[in-house]
Amino acid sequence: MLNRIVALAALGATAVVMRNKMKKTAGDGRMSAFNESIEVDVPVSTAYNQWTQFEDFPQFMAGVLEVRQLDDTHLRWRARIAGKEEQWDSEITEQIPDRLIAWRSTSGPRNEGMVTFHPASSGARTRVDLRMCYEPRGVAEWVGDAMGAVSMRASGNLQRFKTFLERRGSETGAWRGTVGQGSPGARPEEFGGP
Repeated sequence: MLNRIVALAALGATAVVMRNKMKKTAGDGRMSAFNESIEVDVPVSTAYNQWTQFEDFPQFMAGVLEVRQLDDTHLRWRARIAGKEEQWDSEITEQIPDRLIAWRSTSGPRNEGMVTFHPASSGARTRVDLRMCYEPRGVAEWVGDAMGAVSMRASGNLQRFKTFLERRGSETGAWRGTVGQGSPGARPEEFGGP
């Protein structure tokens, strides 16, 4: 009996926290944010080059069904989010070879982020830092956000990126162009989330 009371109290406390979070943020355009990092056993240029191969993302990103690169700076995404298929477009706002790629959505679910690449262990390894903000929509996404599901998925995606790239030993391709270098607000040190 005591176990049931404790379980009900925990469930009630979780419901109150989630209700307050939803009340505070629902409909006001606030974004949730997370940061995830991983070290990959390849040089920076290899990790960066692979990340520029957006159409390969479904091979290691859970829930991503398709990414089509429309031109150097525009992508069309199709993914399963909270059990529902979504589609959106995004644009690369800044891209500096071997350093960073920043983006923002231009339609569909609101999101923006940046991935940065840093040499680790005498240049033979790379630390990949992923920072992302997104706007949860609907109850299922709010529940997933409150439970940390998006951050856990991102962490899993980074782990699968590591496995994918380390097994291959080389990138599947590369795009070494620069986009919007020096544009304000896209510097890694200035990216602050919500």
